[in-house]
Amino acid sequence: MPEERVAVRGSERIAPAGSSVIGVANPHEEVIVTVVVRRRTEELPPPGSHPITRHKFAELYGADPADVEQIEQFAADYDLTVGEVDLSRRSITLRGTVANMNEAFGTQLRVFQSPEGMYRGRTGELSIPSHLGDIVMGVFGLDARPQARTRLRRHVAGIGPKAAGDTSYTPPAVASLYSFPTAGTGSGQTVAIIELGGGFRASDLSAYFTKLKISPAPSVTAVSVDGARNQPVGNPNSADGEVLLDIEVVGAIAPKAKIAVYFGPNTDQGFLDAITTAVHDNVRKPSVVSISWGGAESTWTAQSLTAYDQAFQDAGLLGVTVCCASGDDGSTDNVGDGAAHVDFPASSPHVLACGGTRLESSGGKISKEVVWNHGAGNGATGGGVSDHFPLPTFQAGANVPVSVNSTHFKGRGVPDISGDADPATGYQIHVDGKDAVFGGTSAVAPLWAALIALINQQLGKHVGFLNTTLYAKGASALHDITSGNNGAYQAGPGWDACTGLGSPSGQALLTALKGK
Repeated sequence: MPEERVAVRGSERIAPAGSSVIGVANPHEEVIVTVVVRRRTEELPPPGSHPITRHKFAELYGADPADVEQIEQFAADYDLTVGEVDLSRRSITLRGTVANMNEAFGTQLRVFQSPEGMYRGRTGELSIPSHLGDIVMGVFGLDARPQARTRLRRHVAGIGPKAAGDTSYTPPAVASLYSFPTAGTGSGQTVAIIELGGGFRASDLSAYFTKLKISPAPSVTAVSVDGARNQPVGNPNSADGEVLLDIEVVGAIAPKAKIAVYFGPNTDQGFLDAITTAVHDNVRKPSVVSISWGGAESTWTAQSLTAYDQAFQDAGLLGVTVCCASGDDGSTDNVGDGAAHVDFPASSPHVLACGGTRLESSGGKISKEVVWNHGAGNGATGGGVSDHFPLPTFQAGANVPVSVNSTHFKGRGVPDISGDADPATGYQIHVDGKDAVFGGTSAVAPLWAALIALINQQLGKHVGFLNTTLYAKGASALHDITSGNNGAYQAGPGWDACTGLGSPSGQALLTALKGK
């Protein structure tokens, strides 16, 4: 009698625009997948609750060993080999040939040609034996398409008109304009940075921090996930620019914080594994995670949206703050269908979504700050209303509008906060032996991550999931940005879908959190 099977919830994939099938995947090719299973219980404390230890987390909310045994039996039935099992991450890696994976998950792996190159992929849903239907939350790694893009823009002198107020800043100068606390250095904190390509050279970091007179240079460690590693391309316009921007912004503002850079492959599997590895890292124990990669919500599977969001929920339970760039292509998020789109993972309700401003200054003080928007193709802050995640409780009083799309979905508003992102008022960094100026919301995620590391040190505890407190107390600790738009959405008093609640007033935020 044929085995009864069910679809893996949310696993449906469609081919990317402009792609085509050019063949079937080699049936003997080896594939490694990550299977994510359910938590022991879905009765979780509310976001922002007192954090628990990683050991306690595994015991309360990790995978049930009985569920893992069921996956191991499934693997044996289909000639798959079980690799790493991590109860905290609720992840099990399975290894096998394309032919075995096709049979095990009821799919047909093919080779696709896309605008971004060739990749092994699939379309449609995955299926599993029916008794695993409630256990399996997602299967990642069968489809190896590039999943995310950097959220940075390089400023190139001489291109485009120069406006009054154009300048560039060192990260400490930006921190000073935003009144970051000056008593701390981030000592005792570890900031995790997620990267999906590129790399850094010690010589670049040494040259940069020497120039800023930061000695000793911050401690930076590369962590390999799923075989990816620190691999500089040698071109500042490549992912190297992202990697160096992230490290140098954090290191210049919180020089005594340890920085751990988790390199994963740019796939839905690699990105997820890098995030969960960082969040649950019991050796380095990050207190903050900075993510400057993303893609429009519509480009993700539902199982990805769920699995990543649950990983960010885990982070909150552990007292880890996750900062995510909200995108650099305005309210369309680089999708050409005429609709508004928000960027993910910034649209997860369990992260601090970071939007972008243009920051002008005079005499060491902010003279003007507006929404970053240089028009189509030249960069603008992402932001809008999620088409997937409903309005979270912490935004209930924020006057988040319904989506401008035909669905009029009452969704999670993006971003939560903002910071300097205009390349024309961008950050001075050093990458691949060259000085450069970068902006983009890619700079805002590490900027806020560094601020949170400083605040954690001052408070002597981890602030963890910050959104509830920010929406309740944020007015005194943030600069409200009321001028500008990102396409479909307009800035105004209070929260808006361009700059969220506003840009930071760091010392005031520390004071507000002391009273929490």
